[in-house]
Amino acid sequence: MKISVVAFDLSDNATGRADLLARLLAARWEVEVVGPQFGPSLWKPAEGGSVRHRTSRTGKYPGFLRRLPALLSLIDGDLIVASKPRPTSYGLGLLARSRRRRPLLLDIDDWELGFFYRAGVWGRVGRALDLADPNGLAWTWMTARLVRRADALTVASRFLAERFGGVLLPHVRDTDAWDPARYDPAGARAALGVGREKVVMFLGTPRAYKGVDDLVEAVGLLGPGVVLAMVGANRERLAVRRWAALPHVKVLGEIPFDEVPHYLVAADVVAVPQRATTDTVGQVPAKLFDAMALGRPIVSTAVSMIPEILDGCGLVVAPGEPRGLAAAIRRLLEHPAEARELGARARRRCDERYSFRAARATLFPLIERLLSA
Repeated sequence: MKISVVAFDLSDNATGRADLLARLLAARWEVEVVGPQFGPSLWKPAEGGSVRHRTSRTGKYPGFLRRLPALLSLIDGDLIVASKPRPTSYGLGLLARSRRRRPLLLDIDDWELGFFYRAGVWGRVGRALDLADPNGLAWTWMTARLVRRADALTVASRFLAERFGGVLLPHVRDTDAWDPARYDPAGARAALGVGREKVVMFLGTPRAYKGVDDLVEAVGLLGPGVVLAMVGANRERLAVRRWAALPHVKVLGEIPFDEVPHYLVAADVVAVPQRATTDTVGQVPAKLFDAMALGRPIVSTAVSMIPEILDGCGLVVAPGEPRGLAAAIRRLLEHPAEARELGARARRRCDERYSFRAARATLFPLIERLLSA
């Protein structure tokens, strides 16, 4: 049996959730991630890993329509898993199912319309009028109206479960492979170029709703001897160049996903400073589970399910408040025993609730029912 996981843009960081689903499913079935590629190359963190990708380079309307037959031909599995209710993932999945009857599972890990709604009324109007973008507001709104047409639904947060229904399937990590005992913190720190400095790490694609500006300010308040390491930032972005010019910030470019543990073990504290916006209300940051799997002390914010996930195994502060963020980071840096204990608890919780083993116990019976039907 073969499963096609459809991502809406293989040049975008949305590929991360599609790749996670593929890694979960590959333990039992043949799996590949397919879909359009709007940018010049595959999303860098997905390069060189165990997941197989097949894509077709495309662009906006009307040229996108000419690529439609090639895109549909990529979806040749016995089961279709569409990652996100976007036109170029779930929409393609619906079209592929109409051509040859196969079960279709829709996985939702973000409230996609929330990304458009942050711009206010006039911003929404402008985005609604951008009909050339296959994943623009108008087309994404229409696709979201079709969620109930999927044969099954999985969601990554309680907000999404309340909005759409479905089976809760949070982001998870392979806690067997990501065992902190297998990695070398001293070597990781040497690779970062830090000596005795304390390392606060942000991992992932830095965007405004992820609170990176709050974190930059917060670490600046901690004074000398503390450095903020940004791992996974695109150095070409103007904001990234601005942060890199600050004396307390080190910027490392995008890295393959499988190399993440080699960097993350260098962190004295991992910060996940989500802001409270329409982008984040339904989102649980995947990088939270990276840090938990590797037993890192975590400081995050009270957004979405984060307080529930970190209850008793991390520090949670109010979003959008750099001084509160700085105080929590300082507490962990000045009390290493407490930091180690929180990291150990986070590791245990991740292994119990957010491991590949836990996710497969939920996902595999659902997939088997779909395939047998």
